[in-house]
Amino acid sequence: MSPGESSIMALGPRIDEVPIECAADPVRVSFVLPCLNESRTIAMCIAEATETITRHGWIGEVVVADNGSTDGSQDLAARAGAVVVHVKRRGYGAAIQGGVDAARGTYVVIGDADGSYDFTESAGLVERLRAGADLAIGSRFRGHIQPGAMPPLHRHLGNPILSRVGRMLFGIDVSDFHCGLRAARREVLRRLPLMCSGMEYATEMIVRARQHGCRLDECPVTLRPDGRGRRSHLRPWRDGWRHLRLMVLL
Repeated sequence: MSPGESSIMALGPRIDEVPIECAADPVRVSFVLPCLNESRTIAMCIAEATETITRHGWIGEVVVADNGSTDGSQDLAARAGAVVVHVKRRGYGAAIQGGVDAARGTYVVIGDADGSYDFTESAGLVERLRAGADLAIGSRFRGHIQPGAMPPLHRHLGNPILSRVGRMLFGIDVSDFHCGLRAARREVLRRLPLMCSGMEYATEMIVRARQHGCRLDECPVTLRPDGRGRRSHLRPWRDGWRHLRLMVLL
C-alpha cells in the first residue's frame, strides 16, 4: 500500500486508455484535488478542471483524493466525472500523496477543493512544466488576492514570514510557499521522499525539490474567497509552527 493508503472507489475513463493518436503531441494532465467535506464546492472545482482540459486540448483526468468526507462529497465528485480515491491516512499531505499515487498524467496539477482557486488558471503552471520546470508553484502574492479571500494575519504576517524563512534557509526564489495551487511532473513527486501527512507537506514538497536538484518556477494565480461554508481545516498557529519546525529540521 502507498504512503497515502489509498484505494480507488470509482473510476472514469483512465487517462492511459485514451488513444495517443488523438493528438499529435498529447499533453497528459491529472488534476489532484484533496477533499474533506467539500460538498458545496467540489462539483464546481471539477467542472473548472474539466473545462481547462477541454479548452487546451489536453488528455486529462480529475482525481479527487477523499480523506474521509461525511457530507457526500465522494458521490458528488463521482457524478461530476472524477476518479474518486479513498485515502485512509488522515491529513492534507496524505490526501495529496494518495491522489498522486492514483494519477496517470505526465503533469499533475494540485489544488484545494474549496473553491478558493480558479482551476482555469492552471494552464500557466502546466506551461512552466512544459518549458522545463519540475515544480511550478502558484503565487497569490504575485497574482491577485480578492477581498476577503485571506485573513489579514495570514496575508501580512504568517505567509510572508514563513516564505521568507524558507527563502533564507534554502535559497529558494519562491514568494508563496503555501499556495494551494501548484503543478509538478508526476515522476518528480513520486521520486521525492515526501513524508509529511499534514499541512506542512506544502513546504516539504518545495524544500525536497530544491534539495534534489529540481528546477522550480512560479506563476501568478488568483485567490478567491472560499465557498466551503464551514471552519477551515487550517489551524494557523499549530500549522504555522509545523511549517517552521520542518524547515529547521530539513
